[in-house]
Amino acid sequence: MGCGFGMTQELDELGSQVGQRPVARIMRDNGIQVLRSRKFKRTTDSNHTFNIAPNLLRQDFTASAPNQKW
Repeated sequence: MGCGFGMTQELDELGSQVGQRPVARIMRDNGIQVLRSRKFKRTTDSNHTFNIAPNLLRQDFTASAPNQKW
């Protein structure tokens, strides 16, 4: 499927028989771009019942020697 696939289908329904490549070239020449919508995807579930690890460092990253704060 090229970038002019949806437009090619629309033109087919209107009775114009034209290939995907000419449609894609005409769209590109005229600065017409395909707008694609993205499905909403939730990446964080902050309303959960899992155990939360305690913050032992409390943002204090200074150490007296190497390999102290893993």
